[in-house]
Amino acid sequence: WVPQVLPSMDEMVEVYQELSQRPGLRAACLGADVTTQYGGKYCSLYTEWSQRDLARAENVKFCRHYLIFHDGASVVYSGPAGTCSEIKDKLLSQESPSRALKAILRKVYSKKKEEKQFLEVWDQNCKVKSIDLTALDKHGSVYDDDHFGCLAWTHSETHLLYVAEKKRPKAESFFQSKTPELVSSSEDVECPEKADVPLKGEQFVYHEDWGESLSKRSMPVLCIMDIEDSSILVLEGIPEHLSPGQAFWSPNDTGVVFVGWWSEPFHLGLQQCTNRRSALFYMDLTSGACEQLSENNKAVWSPRLSPDHCRIVYLENDVFGPHQQCSRLRMYDWYTKQTSTVLAAVPRQTSGDTAALVTGAFPGIYCSALPGLCWAADSRRLVLDTVQRSQQDIFVVDTVTGATTSLTANAPQGSWSVLTIDRDILVAKFSTPNCPHTLVKCCPLPSAHQPLSGLALTLLPIQKVAILPSAGLEAQLQWICLQDAPPVPGISWGIHTLKPPPEQEHPQYEGLDFDAIFLRPSEDTTSQKHPLVVMPHGGPHSVFTTGWMLYPAALCHVGFAVLLVNYRGSLGFGQDSVASLPGNVGTQDVRDVQFCVEWVLRKESLDASRVALVGGSHGGFLACHLLGQFPDTYHACVVRNPVVNIASMVAATDIPDWCLTETGLPYTPHTLPDPAQLTEMLQKSPIHYVDRVCPNPGCVPTPVPTGSASTEAVPLLQVRAPVLLMLGEDDRRVPPQQGLEYYRALKARGVPTRLLLYPGNGHALASVEAEADGFMNMVLWLVKHLRC
Repeated sequence: WVPQVLPSMDEMVEVYQELSQRPGLRAACLGADVTTQYGGKYCSLYTEWSQRDLARAENVKFCRHYLIFHDGASVVYSGPAGTCSEIKDKLLSQESPSRALKAILRKVYSKKKEEKQFLEVWDQNCKVKSIDLTALDKHGSVYDDDHFGCLAWTHSETHLLYVAEKKRPKAESFFQSKTPELVSSSEDVECPEKADVPLKGEQFVYHEDWGESLSKRSMPVLCIMDIEDSSILVLEGIPEHLSPGQAFWSPNDTGVVFVGWWSEPFHLGLQQCTNRRSALFYMDLTSGACEQLSENNKAVWSPRLSPDHCRIVYLENDVFGPHQQCSRLRMYDWYTKQTSTVLAAVPRQTSGDTAALVTGAFPGIYCSALPGLCWAADSRRLVLDTVQRSQQDIFVVDTVTGATTSLTANAPQGSWSVLTIDRDILVAKFSTPNCPHTLVKCCPLPSAHQPLSGLALTLLPIQKVAILPSAGLEAQLQWICLQDAPPVPGISWGIHTLKPPPEQEHPQYEGLDFDAIFLRPSEDTTSQKHPLVVMPHGGPHSVFTTGWMLYPAALCHVGFAVLLVNYRGSLGFGQDSVASLPGNVGTQDVRDVQFCVEWVLRKESLDASRVALVGGSHGGFLACHLLGQFPDTYHACVVRNPVVNIASMVAATDIPDWCLTETGLPYTPHTLPDPAQLTEMLQKSPIHYVDRVCPNPGCVPTPVPTGSASTEAVPLLQVRAPVLLMLGEDDRRVPPQQGLEYYRALKARGVPTRLLLYPGNGHALASVEAEADGFMNMVLWLVKHLRC
C-alpha cells in the first residue's frame, strides 16, 4: 500500500491559496526626522508589499507605514501606524532630497481604455502637479523597469530625470490617400504647429529590442522635466550606438551620469545578463559633451553617488563569458577623476567550507544590483547583500581599505536583503524556506572606527526597542523585528555540503564543493517514506538560497520532500566554481545533481521508488538530461521552458552567446557557428538521449506507439518517465519551440507527455494565473505518476 500525499485536489487548492497569499516585501523608504515638543524624535518608515490575488488573477501592491520614535540615544518605540492600503497604477516614485516633495509616475486609462502616463508631484498636503506625458508627445512610454528605468530629482529639486522610449516618426503606406486640410477663413487665427509628415514605406521596419521581459524597450532616451513650467527636454548628443539608463544627476546638477549599453552590431538580451558591454558616462548639459568615465570593454551597472557627492561606486564584470559571475566593486572619484577597485572577484572563500558562514568571510559580490540607497552617512562605507554559498547575507564595505564585515554572521540562518539605509538606519528583510518575509531594522549603523564584531541580534514576534550605544563605546548592532511573519508549520529544512567523487573533480578547479537545501515534512506521525522532488536551479549561474520560495514550500506542505541542488557553477561559491561549468554542461552539473540525489536517498528516510524531477530553463535542461542519463532513478518529470536542444536554440534565442559559452565555445557576434560547433551543442543537449536505448539486456521492450505501422516491440528507451511541459508563449529566452521539439519527440516514441502553453507569459511564467495553474498541474502530475 502506497499512501497518498494529500487525499484530495481540494485540499491541495486550499494549501496553495493559503501559501500564495503570503505577501512579499518589495521596498522601504525612511521619512525625515520630526522633533516633538518634548525634544524627542520620530520618523516614518514607508514599505511596499506585493501579494497574489487569485480571484483577480493579479499581483496586488499595498503599502504599510511604521513609526520609529527615538531621542538621539535610544529607540523609545517602533511599530505599525494604521492599516494597509492598496497602491493603484503607480509605476515609479521618488522623494526629493529634502523629502518635501514626491514624484510619482502613474498609468491612467482614458474613457476609451487607452493607457496614458502622468507625472505627478505631491507635497506634504496635496498633489501640486499632474502632467500628462502622453499628451505632450515628446517621447514614447516612460521606462519603469529595473534595468533602464529611473526617476531622479535634481539636488535643487527643480527638475526630474527619467528614461523613455524615443519618439518614432509616423509611418504610412505608399498608397495612403491624403486627408484634405481644413483652412480657416479668418486671418486672425494663428497657424498651428505643422504636424510631422508621415514617412512612406516605414510601417513594417523591424526595430530591435532588448529581449526577454524588455520587448518594449528599443531606443531609450534621457528626458528632463522642468517642474515649474511642465516642459520636457529630450537630451541629444548621446552617441547613437549607446542605450542610456540608470541615470542620476551629477554633483551641482551640471549634468547627468548614466550607464550606456552598446547596441552594435545588434541587441542581445539584457535580463539577468550582467556581461553586456557598457560603461559609465557623464553628459555636460552646458557644453553637450558626453564623456566616458569607466574603462572600455567592460560591463558596468548599478552606479550609486555618495552622500557627499564625491564618489560613485558601481559593479563591473567582464564582457561575455558567463551571464552571471563574481563581480568587482569599483569606485570613481568625481574630483580626482581616478577609478579604484574596492573589491575584486573572489576565486574562493578563504575560510573554506561552511566555516566561512560562521566567520563572515566575504564570498564575493553576486547580486543583480546594489541597493538604491547603500551609502552610510560617512560617505566612506556602504552596505550590500550578496549570496554566500546557499544563503544571502548583508555586509558593510569600507571603500577606503576594502575591508568587509558581515552584519548577519551571528544572525539566524536564512536570506537577508537590504531595503534601504538612511542616516545610518538600516532596513532589511529576512526570510527562510518555511517563513515568508520579515521586516527588520538596525539603528544606527556604527561609525567607521567602531568594530562591528559581536553584534547582538533579536528577531522576535513583536516589536522591540533598539538600544543605541553611547558615543565612543564599542558598537553592538541590534536588529529589531518590525513586521513578523509566522512560519509555515510542518516544514523542516537544512543545508548539506557535498564534494564530488575524485573521478568527477574538475582538472583545473580541484577541491570545489557544492550545497543542497533539503526540505521535508516535519509533522509526520507515521513511518511512511516520503516521495522526493529534485529541483536543480536554472541559469546555470544562479543559486537557490535559504529564503522563502512558494513552490518548494507548498510541495513540502502537501507531503513531498524537496531537494534544491546548487551544483558546481552556482553563484556564491567563488569565481572558480562559476568558471568550472562552461564546456561541461550536461556532464558536471548533471553528475553533481545525481550524486546529491543518491546521497540523500541513502541518508534520509525517503521512498527511492518515488523520485521526480522539477526544473525550469537550465533546470529543465538538467531534468531532461537526468531522465536520459539515469532513467532508473526518476519516475516523473515536470519542466518549465526547458532548454532541450542548444543547436536549434542558438538561432532563435535573445542570448545566442549563452549557447556557445556554456558549450565551451568562443562567442563573437560577427561569426556564425560552424557544423562542428553545432554538432557539439547537439551532443551536450538532452534531446541527444531521446533515441538512446537502455543498455541493460534484461530491459522490458517499450510498447509500440499508437498508430505505428510496425507490429514489433521496440527496445526500451532511456527516456521513458512521464513528462509534463509548461511553456510561455512569449518566451524570448528559451523559445517555446524548444519544449515543442521535446514534446513531439516523446510523443512519437510513446512516452506519456502533456504540454501546457501559457499565452502572454514569458520565460518566468510569472503571471498569477500561470503560476497557480502550473502548481496544480505539477502536483497532480506528480501524484498520478508517483502513485502518491
